[in-house]
Amino acid sequence: MKIRPNISRLRIIVFSSVALGIVALAALLYTVNPTQCALYPPCFFHKLTGLYCPGCGSTRALHQLLHGNLADALHFNPLAVLALPVLGYLVVRRSASQVRPVWVRVAFAIILTFGVVRNIPGYPFTALVP
Repeated sequence: MKIRPNISRLRIIVFSSVALGIVALAALLYTVNPTQCALYPPCFFHKLTGLYCPGCGSTRALHQLLHGNLADALHFNPLAVLALPVLGYLVVRRSASQVRPVWVRVAFAIILTFGVVRNIPGYPFTALVP
């Protein structure tokens, strides 16, 4: 006779652990400003190449968003700020595992395009630099 763990109890434990981790990280990000503290790691891609990756500025954007500064958050990384509602929707619906491959390709194309466009040296593209 095999003993099966209670799946619903395991899901509750995992969900609670992840939620607690997110709250703890959000509290840290709320209290420690990434522009004034070296606690957060720098972007390895930017340090290596001098170019901005699609994620550059995300930590600063989330810090500003937690403080209610939407305009400043959009300045640091508009893609990260605009992607949050979509990610939240997927988490609430628990449909992240059911995303069709075409949407994964579309998301990848958007991220790649944003990464290229924000490195074009000239206005209006320089407005996307964090």
